[in-house]
Amino acid sequence: MFGKRKNKIRKKPNKFVQVANAFMSLIILGLVIGGGLIYYGISQFNADGPVDSEIIFAVPQGAGVSTIARKLQDEGVITNSFIFRFGTVALDKDTEIKAGEYRIAANSSMRDILTELTEGRAIQYNVTIPEGFTSWQIVERLKAAELLTGEIDEIPAEGDLLPNTYNFERGATRQSVLEQMKVAHDEALAEIWENRVEGLPIETPEELVILASIVEKETGLAEERPEVAGVFINRLNKGMRLQSDPTIIYGITKGEGVLGRGLKRSEIDAKTEYNTYQIDGLPVGPIANPGIESMKAVANPAETDALYFVADGSGGHAFANTYKEHQANVAAWRKIEKERIAAEEAAAQAEKEALEQEEAEKLDEDSSNQ
Repeated sequence: MFGKRKNKIRKKPNKFVQVANAFMSLIILGLVIGGGLIYYGISQFNADGPVDSEIIFAVPQGAGVSTIARKLQDEGVITNSFIFRFGTVALDKDTEIKAGEYRIAANSSMRDILTELTEGRAIQYNVTIPEGFTSWQIVERLKAAELLTGEIDEIPAEGDLLPNTYNFERGATRQSVLEQMKVAHDEALAEIWENRVEGLPIETPEELVILASIVEKETGLAEERPEVAGVFINRLNKGMRLQSDPTIIYGITKGEGVLGRGLKRSEIDAKTEYNTYQIDGLPVGPIANPGIESMKAVANPAETDALYFVADGSGGHAFANTYKEHQANVAAWRKIEKERIAAEEAAAQAEKEALEQEEAEKLDEDSSNQ
């Protein structure tokens, strides 16, 4: 009797399991590839960059992260704009990049660059406005500053700006720098006015600026300003006219450039709203933009009995309590000026004679060589 042979029954593969296995395989493969790409991206984001020396990189106003990333790659600062853009977004820094010019150090990584563009300070430039500049002169200086942009709406009122050195970023507007000067002036004037001594013959901050502008134009020596202010305060208290030459000059030029010559007798005698030889008290307005020290000098003038001053020939002034003393100082100054002019004329004559001798010797030499 033959035994019965048992047949093994092969189960059909479960399609769901197959699909699931394939899907899991794809997920694992994707994770491996994705992880590899992320690892590569992170390593590239943190790796040293291609530039081998410090460079200046400019972030345009209003530029988005994509534009900035492309610009970085185009200029050879980074090797992959996508990685920079991805890293910036991943770190949630895409809205924190600030416009301006930045110094990018040699071998900076993309992370280093992003840190500089978001946390660093844009390169600062500056413009210096000397004390005593008129508003017209200030506007002209800002017009000549090539790193500034835009037009100036109008020339500010005389005495409304504070001379100083002002920082700005490339592309800042000229108007914005003027506004900085106006704010700085208002803040300084408010503090100085608050700390003025009592009993001054000036009633408003505006009058303080007017007198400070005259002090500013009368002397360039910081240590003399309180003394000069003291003279003018004394004259105002006594009802004497200020008799300041710079006020006449401003009435002629209106602050547009320099006069470039001495005053004429007719100009001294002309009664204008600025001519303090002909009007009582202060002129109608400032004749320049005074600096902080000149405003402080008017607010806290030197205690002096002096009523006069004149140039002493050395860059400063000689002060006098009486007209007789003043006349002696004037005579001394005129003598110094006469000697100075004579010395200049002698030097010019000597130079002329030297040139003539040189030309004569050259002619003689040319003649002997023929």
